[in-house]
Amino acid sequence: MNKSVKPAAFSTCPHDCPSVCALDVELLEDGKVGRLRGSALNTYTAGVICAKVARYSERLYHQDRLLKPLRRVGAKGEGRFEEISWDAALDLIATKFLDIEAEFGAQSIWPYHYAGTMGMVQRDSIHRFRHAKGYSLQFDSICTNMAWTGYVAGTGKLAGPDPREMAVSDQIVIWGTNPVATQVNVMTHAITARKKRGAKIIVIDVYRTETMKQADIGLVLRPGTDAALSCAIMHILFRDDLADRDYLAKFTDCPLELEAHLKSKTPEWAAAVTGLDVAQIEEVARLIGQVPRTFFRLGYGFTRSRNGVVGMHAAASIGAVTGCWQHEGGGVFHNNGAIYELDKSMIEAPDLKDPSVRALDQSLIGRILTGDEAALLGGPPVKAMLIQNTNPVSVTPEQELVKKGFAREDLFTVVHEQFMTETAQMADIVLPATQFLEHDDLYKGGGQQHLLLGPKVVEGPEGPKENLYVLNELARRLGAPDHPGFKMTAREHIDWMLQHSGYGTLEELETTRWIDLQPDFETSHFLNGFGHEDGKFHFRPDWGRSAAPNKPASGQAMGPWTTMPELPDQWDAIEAADDRHPFRLVTAPARSFLNSSFNETESGRKKEKRPEVWLLPDEAALHGISDGDLVKMGNDRGIITLHARFYEHLTPGTVISEGIWPNDAFVDGKGINTLVGADPVAPYGGAAFHDTAVWIRKA
Repeated sequence: MNKSVKPAAFSTCPHDCPSVCALDVELLEDGKVGRLRGSALNTYTAGVICAKVARYSERLYHQDRLLKPLRRVGAKGEGRFEEISWDAALDLIATKFLDIEAEFGAQSIWPYHYAGTMGMVQRDSIHRFRHAKGYSLQFDSICTNMAWTGYVAGTGKLAGPDPREMAVSDQIVIWGTNPVATQVNVMTHAITARKKRGAKIIVIDVYRTETMKQADIGLVLRPGTDAALSCAIMHILFRDDLADRDYLAKFTDCPLELEAHLKSKTPEWAAAVTGLDVAQIEEVARLIGQVPRTFFRLGYGFTRSRNGVVGMHAAASIGAVTGCWQHEGGGVFHNNGAIYELDKSMIEAPDLKDPSVRALDQSLIGRILTGDEAALLGGPPVKAMLIQNTNPVSVTPEQELVKKGFAREDLFTVVHEQFMTETAQMADIVLPATQFLEHDDLYKGGGQQHLLLGPKVVEGPEGPKENLYVLNELARRLGAPDHPGFKMTAREHIDWMLQHSGYGTLEELETTRWIDLQPDFETSHFLNGFGHEDGKFHFRPDWGRSAAPNKPASGQAMGPWTTMPELPDQWDAIEAADDRHPFRLVTAPARSFLNSSFNETESGRKKEKRPEVWLLPDEAALHGISDGDLVKMGNDRGIITLHARFYEHLTPGTVISEGIWPNDAFVDGKGINTLVGADPVAPYGGAAFHDTAVWIRKA
């Protein structure tokens, strides 16, 4: 094959990652895609992308990619399908949906989606489809609830300092995220600060991650104890006169109350809670207090706990005590979601939304599909599903219930997918999907500040269709209301959204590739006031106490919000270890996978090797476990089988399992989320993926 390279095309990475990298795409003379590279012109991507996306052609041209619509002919989950035409598949889906709607009502049909693509046309058009037909809504609870709730509780707005300012910082605190594995550009800018300014990198996590190996200081604490560490740091800042009292008086709601509250939150108290040494806590607090240009990069990982909202709010509060927000290269950043202000009304059709339609919690899918009345919110059973951009039979909690639900013969399931995932194997109809280089879309960066175009670069193989095509064709067959969004191409949707948001035209964006929407310095650093009505950072959040009991804005049942602390504090709401379950499991991301994407590639599996649970050698010895042994790990939700790996850099009682492996990679076919609970986290829901008590024994 001729490997000569044509001039590069461009695109944007579509995957569920805060970096949302701007890409240069190598095109070979045979018309195929070669290597992908980060754009050096984009000031956030800065020429760097992760290895798994760099070798994306392995996924694009994978031999196991789905290419034809399939209809199930065997038992559910047996994997026996026959090829059918697109028209036959869509006609069958429409007939089944109409029959189910006539018998059980429109809300018995549940379109289910998530973040397999972050493109706003291909991902979010499913909302227009569900609104038009009155199908059940989806309450998104898998990823962001606890992190966003905790951050906004303090700042009043999901925004913050320009993340590129890490490169001009004197100190970067990377907390609860492993960017070497999950958002490599954070490291690009942090390492730049180290090289050019001698900046220190401090990493806080529950095990010695690849990111912590590159840090100047690493703190390994017990899972779910981040708020205790935060409180002790603030205690020291007040104690040693390192708090910025002028800033506190001007920009925060109750600094005197906070200082009084923190008097008992000594480093000795926090050491007993977190497992850290007092000296470690003292050193990090001193550095944070003495370096004005300290940039806190707060991740999602430490919020995926039953007390995760409180942990995020407490960590964000440190920046308000030091006043680091005042300085370039300082402040607290989590996500920039609020800066974009996009008009998505043509894509989502909110004008067609019926407010009386229930919003089913995506994390409770196992309970929903097995008929739990509380999870069904008093409505009819779910009798049909259309699934795009997610793989719930692998990625959702309480997998035993999820599998039982999908095995129902009276559940008609349609899966639009790129590969034969565990969910596709349970489907009645499987539709082949395009990959991102084969369709047009528009992306926004949560971890950065650009609105980026992702144009179609190559023609896909014959067979796969984009999400928009499937939704528009089904809407037509189902007699959906005559909404203009169902007649528009992806390019027309992008152009409409840009123009109605005040961001120009598609033609203009094709020239510039992206738009930098980072607000000015004063706005980004909240120097004109925080996002709350009073303009203050709130140390005392409302936590929904002003809402009616169990009726938050989301419409979902709240967790035990009444016991949430009024000021930053350790909140013991976690799934604690006990005599039956002496270990606490954290299911961390793997470097070569992204949720369940990339676990179908040979290179990804080769690098990650096999599903493992990492534990301390001394603790393993107490249970008769040797390094490499096959072990059982379980709790009341289920039991899985995987290999043990000794790892020295953990706190006692903590175990780690990296990556969402396919279920069939485990000895007994049961994946890691078999063990994870789906109970909604206070105050507004969410799934505690990193907060699971388990037992482990030799298999």
